Amino acid sequence: MTELRASTTLLPSAALPKTGKAANPLARGRLPVLVVFLPPAILLFTIFVILPMGEAAWYSLYRWNGYGLPQQYVGFRNFQVLFNNAAFTQALWNNGTIILVSVLIQIPLAIWLAMMLAHRIAGVVVFRLIFFLPYVLADVAAGLIWRFVYDGDYGLFAALSGFLGIATPYVLADRNLAIYAVLAVIVWKYFGFHMMLFIAGLQSIDKSVLEAAEIDGATGWQKFRHITLPLLGSTVRLSVFFAVIGSLQLFDMIMPLTAGGPSNSTQTMVTFLYTYGVTRMQVGLGSAVGVVLFVICVTLAFGYKRIFMRND
Repeated sequence: MTELRASTTLLPSAALPKTGKAANPLARGRLPVLVVFLPPAILLFTIFVILPMGEAAWYSLYRWNGYGLPQQYVGFRNFQVLFNNAAFTQALWNNGTIILVSVLIQIPLAIWLAMMLAHRIAGVVVFRLIFFLPYVLADVAAGLIWRFVYDGDYGLFAALSGFLGIATPYVLADRNLAIYAVLAVIVWKYFGFHMMLFIAGLQSIDKSVLEAAEIDGATGWQKFRHITLPLLGSTVRLSVFFAVIGSLQLFDMIMPLTAGGPSNSTQTMVTFLYTYGVTRMQVGLGSAVGVVLFVICVTLAFGYKRIFMRND
């Protein structure tokens, strides 16, 4: 007992466990960093995020054209008008359709291409670049390019129709076809981003697991279903999250492509907000759209993370 006590007294002070203030992480130099960097970050977040959100909620309770101070208080009348508006109902439906197409077509297509391009073969980098280039292209530029492609007089569709000797379809002028043209552009524009996510996920999978399954006689579909897809679970959930939130915020590509037309058939919630809240100077109604969009995005984001991504 005396030997143990003696050996303990001979231990250097650095080897003894630190307790009290010395064990507090703020006492090891983190407090000055927080004091210097946290207040500016909170200030910027408050000015550019919290205050605009509060102003939008406040303006949504007024009938206001953007000039002077809002004085005509209408309560929740803007929300009532909003949900009785056929164009806004169509915008909600279009956003839901875009989400379904993104999840059911765009992401499976990205997984399929990622499975082919994840291997290190000759020329694979070129193909990855080709499929990823649409995502790099600016949304406005993509909308303008595809507006020319769909043009029934001078675009690619017109040239193909003339070559085949059939009537030229005016896709963007047809209320029933315009939304499908927009959906095709969305899939073309964004699937490359999801493909790169899946390629990164596939390259992180241990190849010995797949080799063991192949030795045991597993088919390609069995390896994908029971090994690859479960191991890609976190990547798939992240990709779906990006697709859903991005679909709700779609704006830049719709405006140069269709501007929400014809007859509001391709409106999304953000284009509806711009058309009715900005160009028509109905700031109260536009603010109500912003509040609805904010509530939907926050609910989906937190609900999705809590239900599907709580272990990621």
